[in-house]
This record gives sequence, C-alpha cells and structure tokens, in this order.
Amino acid sequence: MKPVNVGLLGLGTVGGGTVKVLARNAAEIARRAGRGIHIAHAAAREYDPNAIPGLEKIGEITDDAFAVVDNPDVEIVIELIGGYEPARELVLKAIANGKHVVTANKALIALHGNEIFAAAQQQGVTVAFEAAVAGGIPIIKAVREGLAANQIEWAAGIINGTGNFILTEMRDKGRDFAEVLAEAQALGYAEADPTFDVEGIDAAHKLTILASIAFGIPLQFDKVYTEGITRITRADVAYADELGYRIKHLGVTRISGRGVELRVHPTLIPHRRLIANVDGVMNAVLVKGDAVGPTLYYGAGAGAEPTASAVVADVVDVVRALTTDPENRVPHLAFQPDELSDLPILAMEEVETAYYLRLRALDKPGVMARVAGILSDAGISIEAIQQKEPAEGETHVPIIMITHQVREKRMNTALAKIEALDTVSGQVIRIRMEHLSG
Repeated sequence: MKPVNVGLLGLGTVGGGTVKVLARNAAEIARRAGRGIHIAHAAAREYDPNAIPGLEKIGEITDDAFAVVDNPDVEIVIELIGGYEPARELVLKAIANGKHVVTANKALIALHGNEIFAAAQQQGVTVAFEAAVAGGIPIIKAVREGLAANQIEWAAGIINGTGNFILTEMRDKGRDFAEVLAEAQALGYAEADPTFDVEGIDAAHKLTILASIAFGIPLQFDKVYTEGITRITRADVAYADELGYRIKHLGVTRISGRGVELRVHPTLIPHRRLIANVDGVMNAVLVKGDAVGPTLYYGAGAGAEPTASAVVADVVDVVRALTTDPENRVPHLAFQPDELSDLPILAMEEVETAYYLRLRALDKPGVMARVAGILSDAGISIEAIQQKEPAEGETHVPIIMITHQVREKRMNTALAKIEALDTVSGQVIRIRMEHLSG
C-alpha cells in the first residue's frame, strides 16, 4: 500500500526528534500502522541540517508553513511550532483543507481546543494531541481508552519537569530556589524567562486537557487556579521532610457533587506515596478510577525523543483510522461531543484540603494559644504543631502546623486574623496537602 504523506511544521527539538524516530524505526512503524509514513513536506525558519538524522528523506523543506497545510498531497499535518499563533491559524487551515492534525502544543489545545475540535468534527478529521500532556507518557490514551470503563474520581500529576527538578535539588542538597533555577536555565531545563514553568502556567495547560478527558467537560484553562513555587524555601522543604512529607508542584483535578476542582500549586504529599518519590525532570500522573483504583503513569515529560514517541504514536493511530467512519473514531475529549458535561469549576475558596502552615511569632508565652484560638474559632483542627528554636539574636521563632481538611475560604479568614496579630511577623506561608490515598 502507498505510504501516507505527512506534513511537518517545525524542525526544532521535538520536530527533529520526530524526523529521527520516523527514519530510525520506519520499518517497525510501518508494520504497526499497516502503511509507510513519509514526511513529504516540512516547514521551518531555522534548523541545523547536520543535527537531524533522516532529514534527507523529507520530500521538500520550506520556510512557508502555509504551503505545507495547503499541499494537496499531504494527508496529516504535524504541528510542532508551539505557541498560540500562528499555530491556531495553521491548524484550523489544515482542518479546513480536510487534513488530520497531530500536535504537541498544550497551550494551543488548552486555550483553543474547543474551537479546534468543533472544526475537526465538522470536517470529519481527527486532531491527536498525546504529546501535549506529560511528553512521552501515554496518559491521554490511558485515560481516554484504557480507563474508559471507569468513572474517574481524581487525577494528580507532576507535569512540569523544570519545577520538579528545582524542588528535588532543594530537598536533596539543601539549596535555595534562585540558585537551582539558575542551574536549570544553564542546563536547558528552564527558559531564559521561566515564568511558564515556575509559576505553574505550563502545568495548568496540561491539567486543563487532563481534566477534560477525565470528566467529559469542555476545556476551561481560564478557570484553573494557578500558584507557583517561587515562595518555597529550603526551610519549608526541610520542615516538610521532618514531618514525613515531600513538596511537589502538583496539578490536581477532582470531581464531586459540587463541581470540578482545577488547581496547580505546591503540595505536601506523604513521602511513602510513589508519586512523592518522582525526582528530577521526570513526570508522573496518578489517576483514580472507581473500578481500577489508583493507577500511576511515570516517565519523561519532555525531550526530543520522548515527546517524538508520543507524536509518532498519534500519527500511527491516525493512519490506522484513515478509512474509519468519523463517527466511529475515538472522541477527542474521550466522551461523545454532544455528551460533554456543564459541571461548574469550583472557585479555589470552595476547595477543601489540609494545610501546612509556617509563621514567625514572637517568642513569648501565650502567642501559640492565640494562634490556635483563631484557627479553632474558624473551625480548623490542628493535626500537628512544632515550634522551632530561634536563631541567635532573633526574637521571633518559626512555628509549623499541619491542619486537618478545611474549606479554603475559612483558612483565608483565619490567616488574615493571624497575620494581623502584633506578635506575628510577615505573611503566613501555606502549602496545601494531598494524601492521594486509594
């Protein structure tokens, strides 16, 4: 059978990895897909021809991405240029031209996926996006297909390797955030502007997609509560360790009768949990289904070949389904398009979690009692409390508390009152906690 012609947009890290994997594993991929896969047309403004094995097998390389999506011989377009525009315009043009699309662009799907999927459904084409969440880990396929018999109850993931690398270094080597961030930038794990990684925006893009396929809701990136790791200190990391916890930058989504939680923030996890021991730049996603229980997916969340692994797997899936009636293909967001739910997304103040609290209080009798009294009046129960020794010459001491679960708006009220005490210095540091038990 004649090979399928593919158009490739972008020859950067992931694009180069995709060319390399397709060239190296061509025979094996053809055996799985039932047909060969040939990159007939590629577009890139800049690339290093000597750094990409297999480049010579591409039919034509241009600097005009629209020439690729308009090429009548191309059946599948792989979008790997990233960002919002012109990626959105190119993908919609490819769909309008009747071409299937494979993308690794989590920002594009999180913000414009509803529009893109509606256009694809109307044209009878597929948009595949496995590589958009957790790189080489096949989490989309696992939730959308492997767990299709389950009602998903919650999912929690370490879905940004840069943040995980920073927190791992802070814990293992007692280093400060700024120092480790500089190293992450030097190693290429973090961009010159690391905002998307350390402030949780990248993870929020991915969580938006994960929640949609887990619960059958529209993509709603604008409703994700997002908090970064820039305020985490090595003291917090050490105190958490003493209490039997690890701090991870977690994306959490949970469904209840009240609605859906969508939140990204630093989180204390019991150190005995497998996900708490995912270190360095690795990713992991924990998914709880009502029938299967908790399942853990672990692997490389970024990088040329791990991400290319997911991209090429999507291409293989599309090739297998080329002759399938559009109504019988796997739905983009796991549920049939007319069966998506209008469940509300909960505001953060309506979410219930336990908390780690750290404050600096005057070292004199009665202060601890006043703080505990404010928490008690707000209906907040303390599970554990520790008062640390003051540093030499210091009049204030660190106080560490672990609370039981409470709704966030109660905690907000209590913390405002605690911070107003003349015996408490500065802001109270809070880190939410998740036990992630089955």
